[in-house]
Amino acid sequence: MAIFFFRQPETMNTSLQKGMIAAIASNILFAVLYLYSGWLKPMTGTDVFAWRMITMWFGLCLLVWVLGGGREVGKFLLSLRGQPKKWLLVVLPTPLFAFQLWLFMYAPVNGMGVDTAMGYFLFPLVLALGGRLCFKTKLNHWQMGALALAACAVAHELWQTRAVAWSMWAVCLGYPPYYLLRRHANVPALTGLLIDLTLIAPCAVAYLWWTGGFGQVANWSAKYFVLVPMLGLTSAVALGLNLQANRDLPVPLFSILSYLEPVLLFGVAWLILGAEVSAKSLPTYGLIVLALALSILDGCLKMRRERQIQAQTVLAK
Repeated sequence: MAIFFFRQPETMNTSLQKGMIAAIASNILFAVLYLYSGWLKPMTGTDVFAWRMITMWFGLCLLVWVLGGGREVGKFLLSLRGQPKKWLLVVLPTPLFAFQLWLFMYAPVNGMGVDTAMGYFLFPLVLALGGRLCFKTKLNHWQMGALALAACAVAHELWQTRAVAWSMWAVCLGYPPYYLLRRHANVPALTGLLIDLTLIAPCAVAYLWWTGGFGQVANWSAKYFVLVPMLGLTSAVALGLNLQANRDLPVPLFSILSYLEPVLLFGVAWLILGAEVSAKSLPTYGLIVLALALSILDGCLKMRRERQIQAQTVLAK
């Protein structure tokens, strides 16, 4: 018992440090991916999306092999044998995911980088609301306050500009159904992503074939032969780090660090890509930031409670 008491904090601290490093690194890589469409000009955002799907599929297959996830994938696929309704439930969200991946590459080079980043700010809040409606997940007063502030932000934008950017709606309303359906089908994260990409990649190949994208390879300069393969590799590494962080970190801390991604996306769109930030929309952004602050506070309080429970458990032993 004494050995457990003295060794456990060290193990937990090491896992926590690795998880935090993995979470921060994955979010930075996702922000780097936001810049890729600009780096690969004159390719269109859709062209970059197609190349990303193909190269990411190869990178993900490599990741599954390195992580030894092949057995998990095979086991899950066998569980679907002879169950067409479950298969339908698994593949039904794939078009939603494909659209989000396309928008991620299309928006930054088409003047929608900031609006799309704002959608990622709102996405966790809408997801929490979706969990409440679909799975009867209880929301505490901090989460309810965050949702109320987010609703005020959208209402202000509608009142001020008589419209809300469609890309923001697409992210904050389009992504939650994907995650909720995946949760309902109980699909493992890595397995689900491999299924998605296995379905999307052939469509990307067909698109590039139809538009002559493959024929342009002969005219590529040296940078494309470096950047295109790195597009898939960066995507796979970012995913792997994100999955590691999800395993190593407590849920509240992982949720808090996940908010770093939209912050970085907003910064990249505004400071690097030169997207315009309207002064009229500043109150909207301010309300969303306050909503995020409440969500982060909620996560910190949950993490504090978990530590107290763990400490009491250790003392009891």
